[in-house]
Amino acid sequence: MEPTCEGAIELARSATGPLSPYLEAFVTSLVDQQYTAISLRVKSWHAVAFDAWLAKHDIALVGVSDTHIDQFHRRSYQPRSDCKAEPRIHETSALRHLLRYLREQGLCTPPPTATTSADDLVASFERFLLHDKGLATTTVDYYRSRTRDFLIHRFGTGEVDLGNLSAANVIDFIRNQSRQLRPKSLKSVITALRAFLRYAQYRGETSAALVNAVPAVAAWSTTPPLPRAISPEHARSVIDSCDTSTSMGLRDRAVLLLLSRLGLRGGEVLALLLEDIDWDTSRLSIRGKNGRVCLMPMPADVGEAIAMYLQRGRPQSDDRHVFLRTRAPIKGFRHGSDSIGSLVCNALRRAGINAPHKGSHQFRYALAVRMLKRGASLPEIGEVLRHRSPMATSIYAKVDIDVLRGLALPWPGGAS
Repeated sequence: MEPTCEGAIELARSATGPLSPYLEAFVTSLVDQQYTAISLRVKSWHAVAFDAWLAKHDIALVGVSDTHIDQFHRRSYQPRSDCKAEPRIHETSALRHLLRYLREQGLCTPPPTATTSADDLVASFERFLLHDKGLATTTVDYYRSRTRDFLIHRFGTGEVDLGNLSAANVIDFIRNQSRQLRPKSLKSVITALRAFLRYAQYRGETSAALVNAVPAVAAWSTTPPLPRAISPEHARSVIDSCDTSTSMGLRDRAVLLLLSRLGLRGGEVLALLLEDIDWDTSRLSIRGKNGRVCLMPMPADVGEAIAMYLQRGRPQSDDRHVFLRTRAPIKGFRHGSDSIGSLVCNALRRAGINAPHKGSHQFRYALAVRMLKRGASLPEIGEVLRHRSPMATSIYAKVDIDVLRGLALPWPGGAS
C-alpha cells in the first residue's frame, strides 16, 4: 500500500510513550513543510519506535537528549526477513529532527553549551559588527570564526586578557595560518584579525601599534585581476536551458534573469521578499551590503519571469521570500549560503557550458562589461552595481581593449 500523509498521522497517533501527546503535531508540521508521503512515513515510524524505547527505559520527555538517540541507535535490532533496504539508514537524522522540534516547543531540555572567555568576547565583537558597523551576515560570520581561532590559539580555553597580547602573538598566529592557507585566503584572515584588533583598540584594551603589527601578505600582481564575465552567448544559453514546465525551471530562470539584467549579488537574490516587489511602478527594493536598501527598475522580461514563477511554480508557503527551495522543508534559502552559486553551477552544467568560473558573480561582471562597451562611464557602472568606492569599479577600465590600445605608447625603436 502506498504511503500517505493520513497514514503517517495515524501511525503517530498509535504511540503510547512520553512523546505520544506531541507526535501528531510533529508530523502535521512536516506536512505543512511539504515533506513527501514516504518521508513522513519514515519519520513517523522512527519516532514511534523511539517513543516505545523511551517508555521501556522509563525516560521522561523533559530529559530526552542526543545521548538517548545514540543509545537507541546502538540497540540490538533484527530487521524483517523481507526488508531489502537498510531500514535504519535515516534513523538518527530523523530522530534528531524530532528532538529539534521538541526543543523548539520547550518540551525538552536544551543541550548544554560550554562557553569560554573567548566565546563571550567573540559574541560581543559579533554584535558590534552587526549593529554598529552594519556588516553583512556572511562577513560577520567569517570574522567571528577567524577571531575565535586567534583567541583560542593565544589563550586556549582560559581567561582572555587582551592587555597581554603582543606583536609576537599576532605574527605567530599568521605564520601558523600561512602553513594551511593560500595567499588569497590568508589575506582574508588578516583582514578579519585587523578588524578585531581595531575593535579591541576601540574598547581601550589594546593600542594602535598592535593593529599595525599585523603583517601583510605579499601580492605579486600590482593590479587586480580582470573581471570574470560570462559571455553573452553563454548567458543566453544558460537562461534558455531552464525547463519552464517545472517549478525549478521557472524559479531558476527568474533568478538567472535577475543576475543577468540587474547584476544582483547572490545574497541579494536570496534576501528578496514578496513585499520588495512594487508591481505598479515596476521597481524592486534590493537589500545590499551593510543593510543598505535601494530601489532598482524591474525590466519587463525580469518581471514576467518572476510573475510566471509566482503564479505557476512557487510552492504554497508562509515564507515571505520570493524564491523557495523545491524540496522539503519548503522555505527560503539559508541566509549566507551559496545556494545561488550552486544554482548557477547546475545551470551551466545543464546548458553544457564548461566555463572556467561557476559562481553567480560572473553575470554581474558581464553586465558591467556590456555597459562599458555601450559607452557607459565608470561612475555610471558603479551606480548600477551599487559600489561604495570608485576603486571597486576601476577594474573594468582594463576590459575595453580597443580603447586601451589607442592609449598605448609606441615601443621604443619600433615602427611609428
